Amino acid sequence: MSRLAPTLILSLLVSATASAAGDPGLKTIVVVRHAEAEPETAGPQRLLTAQGPFETHRRMLLDRGEPFFARHGPKAVFLGRWFAGLRIGAAWLAGINRMRWSSFLVWNALGGIAWATSVGLLAYAAGPAAESALKTFGIAGLALAALVTVAWIGHGRLRRRRAVAEAEAGAELERAGAVVAGVDVEPS
Repeated sequence: MSRLAPTLILSLLVSATASAAGDPGLKTIVVVRHAEAEPETAGPQRLLTAQGPFETHRRMLLDRGEPFFARHGPKAVFLGRWFAGLRIGAAWLAGINRMRWSSFLVWNALGGIAWATSVGLLAYAAGPAAESALKTFGIAGLALAALVTVAWIGHGRLRRRRAVAEAEAGAELERAGAVVAGVDVEPS
């Protein structure tokens, strides 16, 4: 466990207690003091680069994510509203990559408004169709249709994975055969 973790946990506990007691000012002071005490180690990037499980994977994601978020940050925040995991992750990524607060606020609000509007309109349009299907086929019929859809998607993914694996295996065999035959094959 890094040196940061106990102080961060203590800061969060004190902040939560202060908020529960009705003193939001203390919460701000505790968080600011924590950041001032360890400026080079404070923040979410420190947690992502800390030693531990999946350290190299986390660092690789951070190295790839920073340039992506620098180029596409507002789009990622806006479009992230339509994807469950990204809805929360976009906010974290924005903070980790130090997106300007004003830009985040605008794009997050616009994304939320657009998401709520699109979901509301979709529910309004699909509501009568869903009600009709439920009356006709019942819950079991709709569950079966959902199961068939999931199986169909899974089968398609499995076929694509197998095709890629076969292509890679064929290319590997071709290279190995060329080496055995004494032919020098350059990878394309």
